[in-house]
Amino acid sequence: MIEEVLKSTIVLFVVVDPIGNIPILVKLTHGLSSDGRKKVSNLATLVGSALLLLFAFAGHQILSLFNVSLYSFKIAGGILFLFLSLQILVYGGEKLLAKTGDVGVFPIGFPLLVGPGAITTTMITINTSGQLVAIVSVLIVMLFSWVILRKLETLHRLLGEVGADVVARVMAILLAAIAIEYILSGAREALG
Repeated sequence: MIEEVLKSTIVLFVVVDPIGNIPILVKLTHGLSSDGRKKVSNLATLVGSALLLLFAFAGHQILSLFNVSLYSFKIAGGILFLFLSLQILVYGGEKLLAKTGDVGVFPIGFPLLVGPGAITTTMITINTSGQLVAIVSVLIVMLFSWVILRKLETLHRLLGEVGADVVARVMAILLAAIAIEYILSGAREALG
């Protein structure tokens, strides 16, 4: 079980990508006080965790409600991952910046930390490794994400603009590979 938790945690961490999102997160929280940043990091982590745990506990029921199969969800999630990874590779994260709203909920909590990719990953983990592994992975990744959000300024200074951009693009390549794997896996299941 430890190996399954480790594997699913790594995949989910790559998808959530709090380190690669550091430049975007810094821009979204620019001008906030230290307390304001703490509130944003708490709210973003809470929103992201709630969404992933909702799908960890009731994801199959939600898919059934809309008459969507898991393999269709894998293919759709893979396409979204691929699109997101290509967008990051070509444009960087700038296109993900939001113009309005509470940044803790949107866009940091959803969709930067937890979007369709993280939800798809959680659903696939439930299907391949079980609900307990998915829940533990979600909790570990969201804890790491919370720590990264709380140390955002320090990490940004440490990585610098170039370092953060390199990390984001390397993570985007890994995300593209995961995307292709999801698409192929869903297609194999569909053709079955």
